[in-house]
Amino acid sequence: MQTLRTLEDLEREGLVTAEPRLAEAARSMAIAVTPEMVRLIDRGDLANDPIARQFVPSVHETEIAPEELADPIGDEVRSPVKGIVHRYPDRVLLKPLHVCPVYCRFCFRREKVGPGGEALSPAEIEAALAYIRAHPDIWEVILTGGDPLMLSERRLAELVAALDAIPHVAVVRVHSRVPIVDPGRITDALVAALKPGRAGLWLAVHCNHARELNVETRAALARLADAGIPLMGQTVLLAGINDDADTLSELMRALVTARVKPYYLHHPDLVRGTGHFRVSIERGQALMKELRGRLSGLAQPTYVLDVPGGHGKVPIGPRYLGEDRLGDDPDALLIEDAFGGRHRYPGGV
Repeated sequence: MQTLRTLEDLEREGLVTAEPRLAEAARSMAIAVTPEMVRLIDRGDLANDPIARQFVPSVHETEIAPEELADPIGDEVRSPVKGIVHRYPDRVLLKPLHVCPVYCRFCFRREKVGPGGEALSPAEIEAALAYIRAHPDIWEVILTGGDPLMLSERRLAELVAALDAIPHVAVVRVHSRVPIVDPGRITDALVAALKPGRAGLWLAVHCNHARELNVETRAALARLADAGIPLMGQTVLLAGINDDADTLSELMRALVTARVKPYYLHHPDLVRGTGHFRVSIERGQALMKELRGRLSGLAQPTYVLDVPGGHGKVPIGPRYLGEDRLGDDPDALLIEDAFGGRHRYPGGV
């Protein structure tokens, strides 16, 4: 089986029934579902299947709310050079291409990604590298896109080597869906291409449901971990996919078992046509409270919101600390434990 890339492909596999609104949704964003993900789909419950919902177009994508944005996290306003997003003083995003192995229907760059999507030319790559060289405060470069592991081993190795040659770049971080959705791509040659000689390299993998961590995916993650590459997990909180404590607990434990440290649980962005994926912040905070009482600290992600307009990520997890206005000590604090109990703590201590 090849990657499914059209509505006709999806219809032939029995994953959709063609209708005009679905065609409109398909035009709004590219389609790609890898064979590995197709095999995980429960054909008997397509409407609720957590894998199908991530990658198969829905008529709900044609419903655009007034608050939804084409550039929901403000990439464009923070892009001084093509391919660079400079949102924080000590780090930049470098987006060498906008191609992905799969296209997640909730993607915050859904307006940009897709086959034939813009890739940086050699001259544009050099201009981006020149920008990084000219800014000594840049300590970390995050390769994203698109998916940087869609680059050939040669181009990936050249890019990592170029970053490694910049003395003030201490860390190269790679964000990728490839190990999860196309694990066969994680070959010894690709792993070798990833490793810089001097800088530290970290790999953040995007995974939203424990079913994505099948035998092949775990083997790909093991190849990376065995090569000494630290792995982090990024998850998007998605209605109908993982917005309950049991599902999130299973996912976070599965990630840690695969030697992936849960890093961020992203509140879904205000992406056009993605209202059916969004949950309330209050719901997300309640789920994080449940996870705190259930899971090891190793399995706890940070719940974050990317502030619209390019203002960066902020943690939005629940509060456990407040003033105890009912106590004798006006400075005393009231602390809520991981199981909902409340306890006074003396002020100033």
